Amino acid sequence: MTHEDPIVIEKLTKTYGKFVAVDDLTFSVKKNSFTGMLGPNGAGKSTTLKILSNLTRATSGSVYLDGYDVELHPKNALKNVGTVVETPEFYTYLTPRETFRYIGKILGMSNESIATETDEILEKIKMSEWADKKLGTFSKGMRQRVALGQSLINSPSIIILDEPTSGLDPRGMAEIREILKELRKKESLTILMSSHMLHEVNDLCDRVAMVSRGKLIVNDDLSNVIGTKGTRKIEIKLIDEPNADILEKIKNLSNVTDVEYAGKNDVEIILKGGLGEQAQLLSEIGALNIYVYSFSSSENSLETSYLDLVKESI
Repeated sequence: MTHEDPIVIEKLTKTYGKFVAVDDLTFSVKKNSFTGMLGPNGAGKSTTLKILSNLTRATSGSVYLDGYDVELHPKNALKNVGTVVETPEFYTYLTPRETFRYIGKILGMSNESIATETDEILEKIKMSEWADKKLGTFSKGMRQRVALGQSLINSPSIIILDEPTSGLDPRGMAEIREILKELRKKESLTILMSSHMLHEVNDLCDRVAMVSRGKLIVNDDLSNVIGTKGTRKIEIKLIDEPNADILEKIKNLSNVTDVEYAGKNDVEIILKGGLGEQAQLLSEIGALNIYVYSFSSSENSLETSYLDLVKESI
């Protein structure tokens, strides 16, 4: 692994006493990708993002942003990075415009740059109408939009988001996701977002890094992980209960990658291909004098892939 990728995590471990939150974690995030760091609560996602954001120290290992070691060179590493980690806190007596001006001043931006960036960001986060309203009057979803805007004030090339829709109502979730989709389309950004929601990662991301118990399970293009390159699950019910010999015969048929006995007369088949391959499968099963009375097909899902990969990692 080189440090040319915008985000690089190498042999990262974080312990709290005897508890291992992050366990020898290694992966990188490709430039201009939207990577979802997916895992259940307690998988080590937030801890990893805090270490990346220099909010806590690793027990061992290293993390790099734009080629700089975050612990050794935090200023250079975080110069082009925007973050929304944990619950954002604001001065409730300030407005979004005043908040962005305050952050811009801390970052050393000129008044002209702050004014230009502020107007553009307010439009991006759909908050122009509330630009001069006090933050204390805002809903949690509106505050989260301001937090996202705050992360954009220095025109970053990398954004790190820790569960950005956590705790929001359905409308607030939808608003944040819509903003993230627009950012992904219009900006040259590398985004790393943690989430425990499968549908959110599926909807927003083009890559996924799955973690469980602090360990990496997989880091790949989303299409490869969920098998959208033609893989689907076929469920069949047979007239007679299948034995090991029948399962082996089905496994050896064209385009079949895996077969699993699902109890009683049920068999689950992982098949490469579309309708033509399904028709061929039924024909080949019939030629073996294996009689099917029920057949259903579904494309592989992120949920299926995630559960299978977690099961394999235990």
